[in-house]
Amino acid sequence: MTIDLRSDTLTRPTPAMLEAMMTAEVGDDVFGEDPTVNALEQKCAEWFGMDAAIFCPSGTMTNQIGINVLSSPYEEVICYEGAHIYKYEGGGVAGNSGLSFRLLKGDRGRLNIEEILTNINPDNEHFPKTTIVELENTVNKGGGSYYTLDKIKQISRPCKERSLKMHLDGARLFNALVETGDSPKDYGKHFDTISICLSKGLGAPVGSVLIGKDHLIRQARRVRKFFGGGMRQAGYLAAAGMYALEHHVERLKEDHVRAREIGKVLEEQSYVSKALPVDTNIVIFELVHDLPADQFLARLMEHDVKAVPFGPTEVRFVTHLDFDDHMLERTIDVLKRLTF
Repeated sequence: MTIDLRSDTLTRPTPAMLEAMMTAEVGDDVFGEDPTVNALEQKCAEWFGMDAAIFCPSGTMTNQIGINVLSSPYEEVICYEGAHIYKYEGGGVAGNSGLSFRLLKGDRGRLNIEEILTNINPDNEHFPKTTIVELENTVNKGGGSYYTLDKIKQISRPCKERSLKMHLDGARLFNALVETGDSPKDYGKHFDTISICLSKGLGAPVGSVLIGKDHLIRQARRVRKFFGGGMRQAGYLAAAGMYALEHHVERLKEDHVRAREIGKVLEEQSYVSKALPVDTNIVIFELVHDLPADQFLARLMEHDVKAVPFGPTEVRFVTHLDFDDHMLERTIDVLKRLTF
């Protein structure tokens, strides 16, 4: 049996989720006639205290649409230098929306209002107009670090006073929420658009939702169309997302507990020079300087454990729905027995 810790996108639908998919009532979503998609969108909008939502194939698409409807070409987005929208979306913000980036370091990817305010461009024709502040919660490259709602408030209020738009890449937002206990409904007060992913820790096979004000989501439907994201009987997929939201949110805490156990073991190993704090379900660690990540991963695979390189000597593990306690014990045993 192979243990796959490369990503929480690798989960498979549970039998109960498959049953919900098979019995879903469907229609043509492009015509707005898929009742299950409509129900999912309404549930997400209400949950986050916002007007409307739109179901899309991927989190990359919901991020790209969210940024697009908040901006005009030749403007600028402020974000973390390791943000998903910058590093892992194929340059889409530049190509799809004609925008540039102002990249900030943050604290494990979490920005603070002081560094944001000092990086807003002056109103001068030589500079792109600073238009959007984008936050990521949890922060993938930050090892699953998260913002509390209080920290978000400290950022959003001064930004809104300066007419800046706020977009949240909430691909793993529910991982943050089960740790902080913050209410999803309060998020709608601080962001213009929010992207949430259903196919990571929540365990749906595919799909993300963009949430926002009514006029923005109306524009988002137009953008989704020319991005090629209109789907037909998408209710089968939306049913999986609905099931995930109803049954898989609280269990994310189990993934966090297992990730922390892995983190503790790694800190004790001679081949690890540094491990980031484990806040949620992501474990990132740096190997000793003479041990390349590829070599480490090859040795790991000899024991049927998969992970991904996150740099020349950096590795990432992600715990998820299909990683149980038995697999955790096996993984820990392998990590303790590895020698280099």
